[in-house]
Formats: sequence, structure tokens, C-alpha cells
Amino acid sequence: MKKMILAALAIVVTGAVSASGQAVEQPGFFDNWSLGLDGGVTTPLKNNPFFKSMRGVAGAHIQKQITPTFAVGAEGLFGVNTSSWKGRTHSSTVFDNSYIGLYGAVDLFNLFGGYNCIMRPFNIEAVAGAGWGHEYYTSSDDADPWNYFATKVGVNFNYNVDNVTFSLKPSVLWNMSGNFKSSSLGYNVNRATFNFVASVTYRLPGGFECVRPYDQAEVDALNGEINVLRDALAAQTVATDAAVADLAACSAALDSCMNRKPVVVEKVNNQYNSVRFVFFRIGSSAITADQRPNIEMIADYMASHPKSKVVIKGYASKDGNYDFNIKLAQRRAEAVKTALMKSYKIPASRIVAEGEGIGSMFEEESWNRVSICTLEAD
Repeated sequence: MKKMILAALAIVVTGAVSASGQAVEQPGFFDNWSLGLDGGVTTPLKNNPFFKSMRGVAGAHIQKQITPTFAVGAEGLFGVNTSSWKGRTHSSTVFDNSYIGLYGAVDLFNLFGGYNCIMRPFNIEAVAGAGWGHEYYTSSDDADPWNYFATKVGVNFNYNVDNVTFSLKPSVLWNMSGNFKSSSLGYNVNRATFNFVASVTYRLPGGFECVRPYDQAEVDALNGEINVLRDALAAQTVATDAAVADLAACSAALDSCMNRKPVVVEKVNNQYNSVRFVFFRIGSSAITADQRPNIEMIADYMASHPKSKVVIKGYASKDGNYDFNIKLAQRRAEAVKTALMKSYKIPASRIVAEGEGIGSMFEEESWNRVSICTLEAD
């Protein structure tokens, strides 16, 4: 008896250690319960015909899965009153014997193969238990129904479909004490029965959730990485905010430009609009009629730009006397100045007239008989 108890304890401890070695989050008390119905046959192991003495049994069980490997439960089995054994008479009840006990079950697949975080479709459990037995009929030497202490060992072959388990459960049940009048307990094949039961079990919601084992060094490293990412995110947020502010400023500036009235800026082009040429005939400083439009364009601009000025530089060609041409260049500049003053009322203070002597700007010699008028914008 002691050996059996020690063996059962060893199985329990082994199952608990195996389960605790798994990375499994332990459920609460109300998780992982199951309820089931049992039905099958029972027959004495010795001193009676094995098959001829078979009669039906029916029962129920409730079970709590403590770990993926180890479970505990309570069960009841009742033998149907169909025959008599060893000259005993039929009882007056529907059942002629009963067994109510507690048991422990070890999942051998999870024990030796490890729990893989899912319910296997098929598993085998080793079962051991003990409880109270009762006989409802009398024998020739016992006038009253009798009770006894019983132990049980067996194997459960389970097929799991979703939350339902279908099982075949062969087991041996020992009457350890006879009729409790004996002072000794022991395993006696003459007081043993073989049970073969099929059952249907419904597992209530719950289960075991696999979790990764806690490693402080790894957690610290991950926290460090998280902090680095947080700092990077904060820096990126600052950069993003700055970019958004720049975008808002650019958008405001664009709106301002789009809503601003156009400003016409009139700028004198030094190559075209600001320079006018007044050409003269050879040896003359008189302004001919065909050159008047150039002088008028200068006057119109200076009239619309009161702060503008004009610089007039007179030139002569190489033809003729040098000294004469030097003086002729000055007279040509003065001629344009006089025309602006008299014909267009441009103040003398806004006009500069200079003689530059012999001109060499153009290859065509006749083009060097010219006054070049350069407007200076206000």
C-alpha cells in the first residue's frame, strides 16, 4: 500500500514539475473544469467467469486540469443489478454495487513530449485513485450490505474534438479491506474487478496560455531599444513640427503674394530704353526732322519720371579738320540739350551735355556723327 501511495505521489510531482517547466500561464480556480458521463461493463478478475459475469456500469465524473500534465477529479460508478456473484442474492435496488472516489490523472504525452500550447487530438492518461465502495446485496456470511475502502488504477485513451473528449477507460478496482471487518489492507486479486468504460466529457471554457519565459536581461535590452526609439520619435516630432511651421509660413507667404495687387516696376534698360541716338549730317549740329522722334522719346520719359536725368555725349567723325570736329562734338551735345529745354521744358539741372570729340563706336563712319543720350532712372 505504501509503495502504491509513493508511486502515485511521484507521478503527481513529476507531472507538476513537467508542467511548471513549460512556459504556461497558470489559470484561475474556475478555469479548466470538465464534466462527463461514463458507461461500460465490469466483471470480477478471478473466481467468476470473466465474460459471463459482466454487467453494466454507469456513472459520472468531474475533473479539474491543474496543469497541462496533471489533473484531479471525482467520479462515481454504479453496477447495474443484473446478476449475482459467488452465491450472493440480488439486491433490492437498481444497482448492486457502487464506487465513489477521487483520482489523479497524468497526461503521458505532455509529460514525456512536452506541452506544445495546443490540445492534442489524441492523448493517453495514467490514472490512479482511491475511494469508498459499497455492496448492496448480502452474502451467506454477511447479513447486511457492506462497505469497503477501494483503490483504482487505469489508463484513459482520449480523442479530443474542440471542447468534447471521447474516451475509452480500462481500469482495475481493488477492494482493499473486504467488508471493513478485516484489520489489514492489501491488494488481493480475489477482491478485484476489471472495468471497461466509455465516456463523453465536455470541457468548460478556459485553457492554458503559453507565455515566453521572463528574462530580465532581455527585458532591459528591449527597454533600452524602446527608449532609443522614443528619443528618435521625439526628435522626429520636433523636426516634423518645424517642417509644419515652415510649410505654414510658406503657405501664408504664398497667399499674401497671390492676394497682393501687381506692382508695375518700370526699369530703364541700359541697352534699349535708356539710350537714344540722335544722328547729324557731316559738319552740322542742326537736328533734322527725322531725328526729332528720338528727342521726344527722351522728353516723354523724363516728363513721366521727374527725378530722372539724361547724359548727352556728342561725337564727330574723322572727316575734316580735327580741331573743328572737337568743337562740333560739343555743339551737337548742346543742340540736343537745347531742344529738350526749349521744346519740352526739361530743366537744365537734369541735363548733362558733354563733347567727346572724335567717335569710333561704329565701323560706318557716318554713324559716328551722333549724340548718344543715356537716361538715368529716378
